[in-house]
Amino acid sequence: MILLEASNISKSFGGVQAVQGVSFNVQEGHIFSVIGPNGAGKTTLFNLITGVYTADTGSVLLNGKPVHGLPPSELATKGVARTFQNLQICMNMSAIENVMVGAHLHLDRNLIKAALRLPSIRNGDRRMAEEAAALMESVGLGNYIQSHADSLSYGVLKRLEIARALAMKPTILFLDEPAAGLNPNETDEIADVIRQVRDSGITVVLVEHDMKMVMRLSDRILVMESGKTLTEGTADEVRHHPQVIAAYLGAQA
Repeated sequence: MILLEASNISKSFGGVQAVQGVSFNVQEGHIFSVIGPNGAGKTTLFNLITGVYTADTGSVLLNGKPVHGLPPSELATKGVARTFQNLQICMNMSAIENVMVGAHLHLDRNLIKAALRLPSIRNGDRRMAEEAAALMESVGLGNYIQSHADSLSYGVLKRLEIARALAMKPTILFLDEPAAGLNPNETDEIADVIRQVRDSGITVVLVEHDMKMVMRLSDRILVMESGKTLTEGTADEVRHHPQVIAAYLGAQA
């Protein structure tokens, strides 16, 4: 079943065509990766799909319903969550508080109840903390539940950001370079987390430069170059595609 369908997505910034007529489908329960050389338009495409930018042309369907043009806040209510290239962690909060922030969509927003701290509010807060702790355990951060965010390593913060996104209870999770800046061991840990997310029933769309990780994880791969689709296929098809080899290694290679 197709969960996400993007058709003819384009975006210009001034005279620069950052994304040009890109189309792809993401099957439910898959890991779909977007790769390409620096400047290929990968993150711009992510930002267009997730509502950070508005596309000049094209459409995006989620579960068959149009969602293009919606802001990130509305997309979140429809099951779309994402992480960013640069960490978006609240360093003045604890690790578990950061994860709990991701559950804001599921809070009781009744101001009177909140002001009076009624039992339903206290019980909801307790459940949220328990769920946040369980999410941290699931991504291998059980030892850091009460740690302060500013005391954690970069690799731990990367997984913490994924846990926070999962607290939104998404149906589709967009991960923008989750392995950037990580050492090989940390990259393997992130790869394991992404597999677990997929195995839990959440569809994953991934932008990543670590080709070994992409090839191991992906069900389908979209290759971009200069804002356009170069090719799309399985890991094996992409790995042996002559234009992909040329794009990464140079035409002579």
